[in-house]
Amino acid sequence: MLHEAPARPYSLDESDLRILSVLQDDASIDNRELARRVHLSPAPCLRRVRRLTQDGIIRQSVALLDATRLGLGVEVFAFVALESQRATAGAQFEGLLRRRPEVVECVRLSGTYDYLLRVLVGSLEAYSVFLDRQLLPLPGVRSVNSSFSLGVLKRTTALPLPEPKRTAHGRRVRSL
Repeated sequence: MLHEAPARPYSLDESDLRILSVLQDDASIDNRELARRVHLSPAPCLRRVRRLTQDGIIRQSVALLDATRLGLGVEVFAFVALESQRATAGAQFEGLLRRRPEVVECVRLSGTYDYLLRVLVGSLEAYSVFLDRQLLPLPGVRSVNSSFSLGVLKRTTALPLPEPKRTAHGRRVRSL
């Protein structure tokens, strides 16, 4: 099942935060340009990026694609309730989700529903086929409540970064 232990916050200084902010906006820039934007020389900037990557703060760099331009103009949020809370039912359900490319996000929930799926498909018919042939036949699926996106007001992959640490006098803590 999708269990993760809570991680302790990582200690980031002001330079680390500037690097992360720029890379969240555009991870394709080269190190020289990154160093210029974050006010470091290239060698220390590269060392910091490597450390942030090795320590798992930067998990990966990806290309963000335009779903509509790729013919995936229908976005569905499917709220799924399982028959039981037993681990075997959830494991089987999660196994299917990992194999289905149209499921681009899955969140395990508390409350009325057990999972929220974000599904991208090319048409309502394609979603109907996914629902009827893949999702509903799974043993243990009690119900699926689907809501269709009517437009996106905000979508970002950027995480909110903490503010730089400050001294008792309100000054920023300097990075080494």
